[in-house]
Amino acid sequence: MEKGVVLRSWLLLFVIIFSMSCLPLGKSIWLNLPSSGTKCVSEEIQTNVVVLADYTVVSDDHTREMATISAKVTSPYGNNLHHVENATHGQFAFTTTEAGNYLACFWVDGSVGIGANVNLDWKTGIAAKDWDSVARKEKIEGVELELRKLEGAVEAIHENLLYLKSREAEMREVSELTNSRVAWFSIMSLGVCIVVSGLQLWHLKHFFQKKKLI
Repeated sequence: MEKGVVLRSWLLLFVIIFSMSCLPLGKSIWLNLPSSGTKCVSEEIQTNVVVLADYTVVSDDHTREMATISAKVTSPYGNNLHHVENATHGQFAFTTTEAGNYLACFWVDGSVGIGANVNLDWKTGIAAKDWDSVARKEKIEGVELELRKLEGAVEAIHENLLYLKSREAEMREVSELTNSRVAWFSIMSLGVCIVVSGLQLWHLKHFFQKKKLI
């Protein structure tokens, strides 16, 4: 009996560790910015999702002055969520209120003639949650904390599946509406062709009768 309990405990711990290792824990992106021009990163996110990101300019050559950059983050409907200039590092955090592609753009300030390397640490959803604060607040640790993380990951996956399902329904409605409009347009085009053909035949018959050819 005790061996069975121990075996189940180890099996549960293995499943938790394996599941957590397979979960996406954020994205670390390296951007090589040219001396002129803009580079952007986008991600499609649903509503009510926490987004947390840190960005830092990394210098390859310590003998020259580090370039400063500007950063701008916009929502799918063009709302400005974050905008700074002349920065070497920064952070932005927000909770999404619109579903769609969120865009983060970076470019080098001024005309210094040199590019810049930017390290962007982008986290969304459960990866952006401060689990250390949760553990201190609820006084949990170890396996219980890992279970809480796994529970949050399952909820995030479930919400994402619901979001994808709703997007699929929207796309299906748009596709059906488009097919219906194309069908009506085809019928109308065929009707116009038939009417024009009839008018042409009538005109030719009237012309031949007038010339006494028939």
